[in-house]
Amino acid sequence: MSTATHAGNSEDRYLGLVRQCPLRPIRSDSELDGAVRMIDALLSQPLLRPEEQDYLEVLSDIVERHETEEHPIAPVSDAAMLKHLIDARGTTAQEVAKGTGIVNSTISAVLNGKRTLNRQHIGKLAKFFHVSPNVFAF
Repeated sequence: MSTATHAGNSEDRYLGLVRQCPLRPIRSDSELDGAVRMIDALLSQPLLRPEEQDYLEVLSDIVERHETEEHPIAPVSDAAMLKHLIDARGTTAQEVAKGTGIVNSTISAVLNGKRTLNRQHIGKLAKFFHVSPNVFAF
């Protein structure tokens, strides 16, 4: 397979995603619903191709911007956010520690409100939970 053919397939896949859910500002609840459905569909895949990952990143930023502007919420503590993510995923603190490489005692201290997360922790947790690092208050 030539590089041009491979690049064309990648571009075709990317443009196919854009045709399904355009990358533009969200102006209605139905546009938001469509964007969230697309994000959920992409996140349910076991492995994303680079062009799908790029599309997901940009679409997630658009949704985040819309939700921040339309439905601002007060920041939550690291402990509250981590508890929520653990509950939402149906996992345990021990599984989070193992999956992120963050020691269990650190996860426990954060959950008990005795420690805050640093940037490295936030990056690992965001990747583990497939969320933007921005969900954690800085």
